Amino acid sequence: MRIDAEPTDTLFDSRFLDGPARRVVSPNFAGITFFEIRARSILNRVPETSRVPFRWTINPYRGCSHACRYCFARNTHTYLDFDAGADFDSKIVVKINAVDVLRRELARPTWGREHVAMGTNVDCYQRAEGRYRLMPGIIDALAEFHTPFSILTKGSLILRDIDHLVNAARRVEVATAVSVGFVDLDLWRDVEPGTPSPFVRLDVCRTLTDAGLRCGVLLAPILPGLTDDDEHLAATVHAAAKAGASHITPIVLHLRPGAREWYLGWLSERHPELVPLYQRLYGRSAYAPAGYQAWVSRRVTDLAVRAGIGAADEAQRAPRWRDRTRRSA
Repeated sequence: MRIDAEPTDTLFDSRFLDGPARRVVSPNFAGITFFEIRARSILNRVPETSRVPFRWTINPYRGCSHACRYCFARNTHTYLDFDAGADFDSKIVVKINAVDVLRRELARPTWGREHVAMGTNVDCYQRAEGRYRLMPGIIDALAEFHTPFSILTKGSLILRDIDHLVNAARRVEVATAVSVGFVDLDLWRDVEPGTPSPFVRLDVCRTLTDAGLRCGVLLAPILPGLTDDDEHLAATVHAAAKAGASHITPIVLHLRPGAREWYLGWLSERHPELVPLYQRLYGRSAYAPAGYQAWVSRRVTDLAVRAGIGAADEAQRAPRWRDRTRRSA
């Protein structure tokens, strides 16, 4: 292992640091460099304009070795003078004092014990967590200060902390979810190279459910032209039902700056025939057209209801969407 001092003014804004950063390279994590920092804050307030249903998050890491080509958080790495591509996958920022800072913030009289979401930016159970073990202390602190929380992950390492989660659930509301956008193993190896397989993630869902923890499946991202067909959607929903998922939430791929360039570069190389489709869907926005999103969501909802997950809501059923490029197929 090699540890080097890293001048904080070259990579990180010192206003957000409580001391110098260290650069760590370990033979157990080939190709990955850790940048250990002491953060001044760990509870992040979500902007009111955000579409998400929660107002607070915790992100003990920045960058993610899961290396998902579509990850929307990629552009956040550019704030640190890293690039949104290979640097995001291999240069991981670790807030080594996360637990101590969190306890200090939760102890403030002004803290309202609002719901805190984790895993919404980068995965809190990526490989780095095996080394730094920040999540057990975070879970215990949230429970001790009566703060409800949720965790979304693609990592199987969450099972290491199942006792912490079960204990926390005795005191506060705890929700868990695994992200599984598809169960196509060839596509998984290509587009999510650093993650456990989708079937391992579904085993995680089953284990959490068997432990009495509510666990859903975030069916995300659904990739236009690759996993939005009936066969892929049905296979994924069926696998989620078999794993005991409490609910399924479909989300169509969105392509923000950083992720857009990285994903579309991969698409041009691997599936050039789909580039025109993506130009039509994402030419004007990071999000696919609302009609397309509704079309996909309706089909997933129908599949989930038939599989015994969730309940049908006719009021939310959306009109059909048709891609003109596929009419002749």
